[in-house]
Amino acid sequence: MNKNFVEELKWRGMLAQIMPGTEEYLNENIVSAYLGTDPTADSLHIGHLCGVMMLRHLQHCGHKPIALVGGATGMIGDPSGKNLERNLLDETTLRHNQECIKRQLAKFLDFESDAPNRAELVNNYDWMKDFSFLDFAREVGKHITVNYMMAKDSVQQRLNGTARDGLSFTEFTYQLLQGYDFLHLYRSHGVRLQLGGNDQWGNMTTGTELIRRTLGSEAEPAFALTCPLITKADGKKFGKTESGNIWLDPKRTSPYRFYQFWLNTGDEEAERYIKIFTSLDRETIETLVEEHKQDPGRRMLQKRLAEEVTVMVHSQADLDAAIEASNILFGKATKEGLQKLDEQTFLDVFDGVPHYEITADKLNRPAVELFTQDADIFPSKGEMRKMVQGGGVSLNKEKLQAFDRIITTEDLIAGKYLLVQKGKKNYFLLTVKA
Repeated sequence: MNKNFVEELKWRGMLAQIMPGTEEYLNENIVSAYLGTDPTADSLHIGHLCGVMMLRHLQHCGHKPIALVGGATGMIGDPSGKNLERNLLDETTLRHNQECIKRQLAKFLDFESDAPNRAELVNNYDWMKDFSFLDFAREVGKHITVNYMMAKDSVQQRLNGTARDGLSFTEFTYQLLQGYDFLHLYRSHGVRLQLGGNDQWGNMTTGTELIRRTLGSEAEPAFALTCPLITKADGKKFGKTESGNIWLDPKRTSPYRFYQFWLNTGDEEAERYIKIFTSLDRETIETLVEEHKQDPGRRMLQKRLAEEVTVMVHSQADLDAAIEASNILFGKATKEGLQKLDEQTFLDVFDGVPHYEITADKLNRPAVELFTQDADIFPSKGEMRKMVQGGGVSLNKEKLQAFDRIITTEDLIAGKYLLVQKGKKNYFLLTVKA
């Protein structure tokens, strides 16, 4: 017996709006459903994850997920929730982005098995590229009135002055293009359900309306279902940090930083996120929440959340490396441990510590000169001498035995860094420029 998909979304806090009859239809049929992804970058970020997890749960409940990459719509831009029209991409960039996105989606969805509900990836550019404007106006435009389109919240917000430049005709037609995607997939892939974020509700219902008006009320119905827009506890947009988005691509966001993002969530957020962003079952999550409440200081929820999502998006090896890197600041790390880190992870671990730049000609001099004159880590040579003699100074996680030891290129991590530690918690990073 397949699990009830709508019930699964409800207890996870992943259901916002649903058209009448959707749950009953899903319970009586194996349904093909699609979710659109914008291919404006060569990586998804965690803002996409709620939608991707909806597809994952859909497949686990026995239904067939179809991931649509919006190659055509990505050339135009959706006005929903945006204040500015986006840059338009060329086909080569779109195709590259599509391939990268599929590789990431394959970590969440089964594309490869011979199961009848294996996932498929489609690109709306493939059916839109040869669709002439005249054909589009005749086949699609005549079914949807301007009055209907104008009533959508996404259009109203842009027209009522929240955007600087109003709404271009290009963007105005977006809901017709998205509506046509649903009609095309309804005909070609038997799709009966569209999934998306709550900001897409207007575009999604345009799709169900276009199907009804084009094929008539005798045709099998089409449905729409949305997940809420995930926010942080303070109401701010989820997934954005001061340094930008948290990406799934390890070249854009290192697995260490990715792991740290989830580890640093608050208690309230962790309780919500572990339901949305993992596949753990209800009983496991309820047990974890209960254990966490008994001893919040152990941060069990955050640790399990960070572990589950990091393994799902990256790998067990990446998780192990992220945990090892996390222990460097607080645990007993070694110089060998530092040298094992890739450069980006090393910089991420020590992001925010005081940072000095020196030139290579400053090397081959005593540490006491380097760390008092070229970098003001110590206020005086006398204080440094006293701290070194007391065993309170480390260089690259090894105790500095002599305050006047000569620092050479042999001491550099990754050929360019020196990590100085004063006491247990005060770190300083020196970058040696050639």
